[in-house]
Amino acid sequence: MTASLDTLRNLWRIAGLPDDALSFVDLSGHDPVFPSTFAVGTAAQATIGAAALAACELAHARGVERQRVAVDMTHAAVECTGAFTLDGKEPETWGRFSGLYRCADGYVRIHANFEHHQDGALRLLGLDPKTATREDAERALLAWRGGDFEDAAAAQGLVATMLRTFDEWDATPQGRAIAAQPLMTITRIGDGPALALPALSANARPLDGVRVLDLTRILAGPVGGRALAAFGADVMLVNGPHLPNIPAIADTSRGKRSALLDLRSASERDALWRLIDEAHVFAQGYRPGGIASLGFGPEALAARRPGIVYTSLTAYGTRGPWGSRRGFDSLVQTAMGFNAAEGEAAGDGKPRPLPMQMLDMASGFLMAFGAAAALWKQQREGGSWHVEVSLAQTGHWLRGLGRVDGGLKVAKPDIAGFVERYESGFGELVAVTPSAQLERTAVGYPRRSEQPGASAARW
Repeated sequence: MTASLDTLRNLWRIAGLPDDALSFVDLSGHDPVFPSTFAVGTAAQATIGAAALAACELAHARGVERQRVAVDMTHAAVECTGAFTLDGKEPETWGRFSGLYRCADGYVRIHANFEHHQDGALRLLGLDPKTATREDAERALLAWRGGDFEDAAAAQGLVATMLRTFDEWDATPQGRAIAAQPLMTITRIGDGPALALPALSANARPLDGVRVLDLTRILAGPVGGRALAAFGADVMLVNGPHLPNIPAIADTSRGKRSALLDLRSASERDALWRLIDEAHVFAQGYRPGGIASLGFGPEALAARRPGIVYTSLTAYGTRGPWGSRRGFDSLVQTAMGFNAAEGEAAGDGKPRPLPMQMLDMASGFLMAFGAAAALWKQQREGGSWHVEVSLAQTGHWLRGLGRVDGGLKVAKPDIAGFVERYESGFGELVAVTPSAQLERTAVGYPRRSEQPGASAARW
């Protein structure tokens, strides 16, 4: 518990929030709660607790009394597994070509959950995507050195990384760039008055009246948007009709509207600007420069909507030679040394992932924390703000929390006590309830998750 409190306290000070609010948080439990030598329970509890406490501190700035926040570590870690079923079945979340492969000098991990990534990786291996088998890919990769395949994949906009140890990662230019940066940044990027937020009643949820545009996909960003929705924000998920999604959208869309806009169209870009004109938070998780190339970078939004809070998620940060690379949690774990470290701790040397996509989950809750903290600053100081989070910076932070002796010996907890049934536009959803509990107000998802396009693109 002390470790989690210290970790949350450090997060709180990164954001520059008032120390006296820290006496309103209660954290129970201790690591290990899942089989891992890393403090995944502490990371889950601290980031979720920070997001909830920051939401409540914003409510306090809006005129209501502070309220206590409680987070149980086991519940928080279970929430970070992202476990769910639809109509009684657990959806298949991994593509058949995704995973770890042996190569000429070690291992390579390929992320092939989307067809275009899968087909690109197979063509890079000299294989026909229509006829190739997993065994074909395994044989082909044995002819490649890991670093060569990693670089060739990145040059084609694909997603693959070689397996490294911590020492090997630390010696890379990107490892050094990540180590030189803070966990996250909250930067003022423009002037302007405090945006008007509606008055809150004592029993209102802390983010009631806050409008959030969620232009994130896959996992980390959607988790952050879902957290803001759980604390009362009006969150609109904006998808492109041409972009693929993953089954987890049924879970991560709880509490959100879900609209479609094709930003390749000038008229639909205009529609997004109209939404921005009434929004308080704009969250995006596209590769660096991607959304800015369409005109929706942070400076452009700050000029059009002074007072906006803009949150950005990247895989490897914006500095260093990998600053423009795409990436996903499983790949970042592999590149940074986590898979090798867990395998070494297990004694068999077989690389193994963390028990959940912890970099995604912690980054998502850090996005929610950063958004609430920046809104607090905006209400006090005015101005527009930019929150920046990356999976690799979160990974460096997780590693810095230290190792857990005997962590691999614990069993996974039974999640049955942490799930509920939800109606959804995808079928009957059984998913994990929010682990943050507030003293006065409910945390949850009054709006059911819905299929992309079920909501109109208007507030």
